Amino acid sequence: MREFSLPALYEVPSDGNLTDLIRRNASQHPDVAVMGRKADGVWTDVTAKEFLAEVRGVAKGLIAAGVGVGDRVALLSRTRYEWVLLDFAIWSAGAVTVPVYETSSPEQIRWILGDSGASLAVVESAAHRASVESVRDGLPELKGLWQIEDDAIAALTASGAEVTDETLDARMSAATADDPATIVYTSGTTGRPKGCVLTHRAFFAECGNVVERLKPLFRTGESSVLLFLPAAHVFGRLIEVASVMAPIRLGCLPDIKTLTDELASFRPTLILGVPRVFEKVYNSARAKAQADGKGKIFDKAAHTAIAYSRALATPQGPSLGLKLKHRIFDKLVFSKLRAVLGGRGEYAISGGAPLGERLGHFFRGIGFTVLEGYGLTESCAATAFNPWDRPKIGTVGQPLPGSVVRIADDGEVLLHGEHVFTGYWNNESATAEALADGWFHTGDIGTLDEDGYLAITGRKKEILVTAGGKNVAPAVIEDRIRAHALVAECMVVGDGRPFVGALVTLDEEFLGRWASEHGKPAGTTAAALREDPELLAEVQRAVDDGNAAVSKAESVRKFRVLASQFTEEAGHITPSLKLKRNVVAKDFADEIEAIYAK
Repeated sequence: MREFSLPALYEVPSDGNLTDLIRRNASQHPDVAVMGRKADGVWTDVTAKEFLAEVRGVAKGLIAAGVGVGDRVALLSRTRYEWVLLDFAIWSAGAVTVPVYETSSPEQIRWILGDSGASLAVVESAAHRASVESVRDGLPELKGLWQIEDDAIAALTASGAEVTDETLDARMSAATADDPATIVYTSGTTGRPKGCVLTHRAFFAECGNVVERLKPLFRTGESSVLLFLPAAHVFGRLIEVASVMAPIRLGCLPDIKTLTDELASFRPTLILGVPRVFEKVYNSARAKAQADGKGKIFDKAAHTAIAYSRALATPQGPSLGLKLKHRIFDKLVFSKLRAVLGGRGEYAISGGAPLGERLGHFFRGIGFTVLEGYGLTESCAATAFNPWDRPKIGTVGQPLPGSVVRIADDGEVLLHGEHVFTGYWNNESATAEALADGWFHTGDIGTLDEDGYLAITGRKKEILVTAGGKNVAPAVIEDRIRAHALVAECMVVGDGRPFVGALVTLDEEFLGRWASEHGKPAGTTAAALREDPELLAEVQRAVDDGNAAVSKAESVRKFRVLASQFTEEAGHITPSLKLKRNVVAKDFADEIEAIYAK
């Protein structure tokens, strides 16, 4: 058993709640832009004073609508300015926010609203309203339903005009640090989602220590972040609250399809994302270079960036020759890549899945360091992250200051700290299992090095055991295979089987480019190419790269390219892009059997 901790850098208030942040900002930084709002194609600033005024107006409307202290209010919307506004308005009314993914099915909506006992829901669109209405008969406690795209903000503000400032002030002070701020339902990789109860204290401990440890990334009046991940996910909430706590300018992007354009117009200093986002940036840049006849130059530049980053971690640092090569490629390639990312940023934060050592070195080598972290809904997002001044690529960093990470005898990662959830809503048995002996049992397998840097090597419940008795952690090889531009998703199989296999889906964007470069008919689909010898050879190269990271007994011996994608709609992946292995295994059982057919 091994454990590591760092002293707290932020003193959690003994009382109070998250609404104290917006009141403090309006008092101490009234004219500082704390939000960016997109209207008519133009980003406009919202100052701390203006944001507080808008929050108060909406909060009064919620009170007038019957929302009481401790009531649960569901919020179903894409990531947008109104999401953040409503989140703080719900807290200002003394209530508890229950986020719902905007891609949720009516059955999922019914479960979350019903289990949480939501008394009111705010949705984004008419389609969302229809989904709620379709299950409303099973939601007897739901008394009100408002729609953002039907002027909910203006309507709530108008309806609360008669609520006095004294009434609102009392509501804003009603919740204590140990009261629930939100109930975030887990993505549900197995079974029904469970509601994680996160208190105001948990967010103070989490965001306060993140901001203090990453101080150069959160400079008031200078720094900015563009949030394009789901605000309903705890990772998005971390950035929302941390941005307000700092405070720095926060912009929200509902549609990731316009990400490149919005990075150029918003020009954030800090970017956060999941590994797939950074893989896409790399693969898109490489594909464009190849299409322009500059593929060899790009590959040489990438090799230089990785070598330069690796040298930074050595006592002697980069050699003079490597520094010269790096300077040349910075003008030719690296500066252009940084421009694609907005041109102002030097750091990004990545979570949700392992980034991969190669990609981590590439980005640091081009002057854009991706700080990898690790966390769960139950840990209020990041429970470990790489410090800006001492990142160790290939790890998820050191524990959140003020918390403890322990590696149990069986390798499981255990957590302790004020940022950890207090339990699952209405689920005492699951709470007792997860919070045994005062430690949160993550279900992840990991190691701690001598400096307290954590590495995650797999999931305790996802370990495959082949017929030969070999334990296989799927994540390691899956991440390497998925790094190939042609691969969208990869799922390793082989539990109880004679060898390890894999299901592979193709990235539709890069499939079109690959097909054109290899003389395949325009518009050729994955279904048409899944048996193509050239395509199979290319996927085999991705598999070979993945196999290089593991032992022979753990390597993928056979794979199947699928004709379709793993989709959130079909239940194959969660909104945070985690595989629901049991669902994939069931839906593609025939493909798995084909791998092991004689």
